[in-house]
Amino acid sequence: MDRPSLSTVAVVGLGTMGTGIVEVLTRAGREVIGVDVSDEAARHAVRALEATTARAVAREKMTERERTDVLARFRTFSDLRAVAEAGLVIEVVPEDYALKHAVIRALDDIVRPTAVVATGTNALSVTRLAADSAHPERVVGLHFFNPAPAMRLVEVVSSVLTAPDAVEAVTELVHELGKEPIRAGDRPGFVADGLLFGYLNQAAAMYEARYATREDIDAAMRLGAGLPMGPLELLDLIGVDTARTVLEAMYAESHDRLHAPAPILGQLSRAGLTGRKAGRGFYTYDAPGSATTVPDALTPAADAGQGTAREVRAVGVAGSGTMASGIAEVFAKAGYAVTLVARSREKAERAAARIAASLDRSVRKGRLSQEDRDAVLARVTPADTLEALAEVDLAVEAVAEDLAVKQELFGTLDRVCKPGAVLATTTSSLPVVACARATGRPQDVVGMHFFNPAPAMKLVEVVRTVLTGDDAHATVRAVCARVRKHPVDCGDRAGFIVNALLFPYLNNAVKMLEEHYATLDDIDAAMKLGGGYPMGPFELLDVVGLDVSLAIEQVLYSEFREPGLAPAPLLEHLVAAGCLGRKSGRGFREYARR
Repeated sequence: MDRPSLSTVAVVGLGTMGTGIVEVLTRAGREVIGVDVSDEAARHAVRALEATTARAVAREKMTERERTDVLARFRTFSDLRAVAEAGLVIEVVPEDYALKHAVIRALDDIVRPTAVVATGTNALSVTRLAADSAHPERVVGLHFFNPAPAMRLVEVVSSVLTAPDAVEAVTELVHELGKEPIRAGDRPGFVADGLLFGYLNQAAAMYEARYATREDIDAAMRLGAGLPMGPLELLDLIGVDTARTVLEAMYAESHDRLHAPAPILGQLSRAGLTGRKAGRGFYTYDAPGSATTVPDALTPAADAGQGTAREVRAVGVAGSGTMASGIAEVFAKAGYAVTLVARSREKAERAAARIAASLDRSVRKGRLSQEDRDAVLARVTPADTLEALAEVDLAVEAVAEDLAVKQELFGTLDRVCKPGAVLATTTSSLPVVACARATGRPQDVVGMHFFNPAPAMKLVEVVRTVLTGDDAHATVRAVCARVRKHPVDCGDRAGFIVNALLFPYLNNAVKMLEEHYATLDDIDAAMKLGGGYPMGPFELLDVVGLDVSLAIEQVLYSEFREPGLAPAPLLEHLVAAGCLGRKSGRGFREYARR
């Protein structure tokens, strides 16, 4: 087909997404024809554009004359025939095949043959929609992300029927709109949602199993993985019914049980509890369409914790690595007397020196006074024998992630620590109860999973086993409050909350790469620009370490025996080749040697 002119663009469907796309197009100088069968939707789109441009003028990001020009470029109609002059028609009607099919077929008799027809679907088959059109070569997918004015990513999706000229034309338009286009083939979810919705589904299943509260699941992923929203919050924003539709389409193609919608998504959808738009989904909102949550019957009470916390004045930390020294620094900053035990005096002194260096950086950055720095360091006592932990109230192990090593250490802690001391493990993947069984006081053993770097990361996963006492659990939560960390409760199973949700997502990204569906750079860009992730999956894998990532994925697969959790062969091959990420100079990318 000939290269079309896209100076005039039509948007069919003036809901939230359509209205956002209208704003993007008009502010980029395009003449925009808006079409919706609802006159109220059309009026709302006009009012929304008036409001956003007024805010832009107030913030001096647009002149009043520019605003007038933008508003003049937008016209609304209820009759689809109004799009006849458009060089590009973008349909963003509800995610229903029959509805989208009807719109695209109707356009066959309205727009000129050179016009491009774009579907905004993120779950339905672009190929099938195109094949049912009289001009399949001009049908493309153009997937904006919500909110369209703010989100930079646009996925440009072509089918086997799409003409290269159509793809090039819309890709160039995306660039001109100030967005980042990523090209993708036609499969449900494309790149970003293809990775995102599997993660959201697992979070819904985790909540449904009552493994953790909705508040703890969401807080864990915000604070532990740096995500802008928790998964259940995000499901409410997207729409529970929409998420279920996307997952159904993904499962129909992949037959991966991780894509089979969690039953709770269907239950909520059938009950009309579809998220923010309905005023209730996983959370309850003060009004339909509102982002403000209100307490409901599922909101945890402030005094919901059981047990009376034991008094903790002195803390012991066993270990000499980065995590051990970071945890010791956290406790010392909070005013605790800390005994830092390593296997030798030299290693203990080196760990203490690491704390001193961290505190010195805080002084240089103006975050800590010299006097406070000296006081914190004075609370840390290095030692080379576990006997030094005889009088601590809380002993935290942060040694190698090896069960035999941890069990031997807990056996020693059981012998040397005073009765009533709480014994905590920082494991991220091993069974806490196995450490507890190595002692004669399993009721005193609890998981206390800090995140790296411990001084900066706000999250602690508090893991209680079937043997953990209420008072030991309450003690750790009270300590978390004093050290200004956010505790989330979870049971003793592989991955706890964060790793159980994060690493299957990373594994799926590797599978997407090895299937040659998208490039490494496009996948990373998609998740940063379309999902708001602080790092792309391959950037994160290289930082964490491919060997560490593989070990966690192997533990998850061993525990849950879910075929979809089996580590991607490409990850296994890279680890076998010694490509471990930044620490080895090569992982998914290559790094300069230090």
